[in-house]
Amino acid sequence: MPEYRIHLVRPEDADRVRTMRLAMLQDAPMAYLETYEQALGRTPEEWVQRAGRGTRPGSTSYAAVEQATGDWVGGMNAYVPEDTPDTAWLVGVWVHPEHRGGKLGVTDALLDTVIAWARGQVRRQAGVPRLLLEVHEDNARAIAYYERRGFVRTGVTVPYPLDPSTWELEMELLLG
Repeated sequence: MPEYRIHLVRPEDADRVRTMRLAMLQDAPMAYLETYEQALGRTPEEWVQRAGRGTRPGSTSYAAVEQATGDWVGGMNAYVPEDTPDTAWLVGVWVHPEHRGGKLGVTDALLDTVIAWARGQVRRQAGVPRLLLEVHEDNARAIAYYERRGFVRTGVTVPYPLDPSTWELEMELLLG
């Protein structure tokens, strides 16, 4: 069974970020807020900027790397908005289809890393610290995974920006 390591994404990883993002958009176009064509049109400088997002205060970005090959097989990002310091947002989640499934543990390793990061970042305010995400209503596989990991639907829905006739569902995990 393959072994993986979790890598903190940095600006010098721009080419790998681009490759993974294009694979994400081909595999699950409804899961992201841009199209494959939009991503193809991004400049090298934009990819460096994207790769560096996770190095900024209040943000993080991780890639799962297969040890034997060095291939990037998944990624997750998170950030804490300045206006809601008790809440972190999970974004840009993807694992290559050949590396999905509980037995391999890639998704769990990424999520565990993000949860640990979020617990260290969010501040206790009047509410309970939490990790939020939005998932497309038609992404049953992702919804089931998040529910297995303890996320619950908040009841909040927002129109999906690329097709406002469909919805994104908000889910949360309490970090208390």
